[in-house]
Amino acid sequence: MTLLMSKNTIFFLAFIGILLTGEVTASPLVKSSGSVDVAKLMQPGSLKDMVEGSTDAPVTIIEYASITCSHCADFYQKTLPKIRDKYVKTGKVRLIFREFAYDPRAAAGFMLARCVTEDRYFQMLQILFEKQAEWAFVSDAKLPLFKIAKFIGLNDESFETCLKNQRILDGLNATLQRGRNEFGITATPTFFSNGKKYEGSLSFEQMSAIIDNLLR
Repeated sequence: MTLLMSKNTIFFLAFIGILLTGEVTASPLVKSSGSVDVAKLMQPGSLKDMVEGSTDAPVTIIEYASITCSHCADFYQKTLPKIRDKYVKTGKVRLIFREFAYDPRAAAGFMLARCVTEDRYFQMLQILFEKQAEWAFVSDAKLPLFKIAKFIGLNDESFETCLKNQRILDGLNATLQRGRNEFGITATPTFFSNGKKYEGSLSFEQMSAIIDNLLR
């Protein structure tokens, strides 16, 4: 016997399923918000690009983020670890992180990350994101930033010297202006993959959809 159902019946059954499970499965697809010249995007700026992953990886993703951005912290703590495990550590993706320091505290945090040894840069970012509420949104950020910097290896003198490093500050400002003027960045985090731009704290499923499409 053939069972025929109208579109209304199918919709009703789907609606009942949502009521019973209390869940709606979101599509992992995410639309690009624009595109840029890949060759220009890949050119390094005033500061050395901070990179995770193999130079031979078939896919390169560039992220512009601020250390004081809550959406960036959300991505860094929830999505990025899964991306690292599935794609970066397996040689499929190379990640390039570029600082988008749009406020003085973000600049200070990134300056400190640049002042630790290069192999601890991403560890410093991790701690700054994890403890963001303790230093980014308080009345006086200097003491909590010093505690973080001391934990990662800086002392009183190197901490003060770092925050006065004009070369790093100028480099951060140059990266910010280049991101705005050449690549149209208006929000953080912003990701670029194969020249296409994606904005917001993307989920693991959304990032995977972008990456898997490029790996095909």
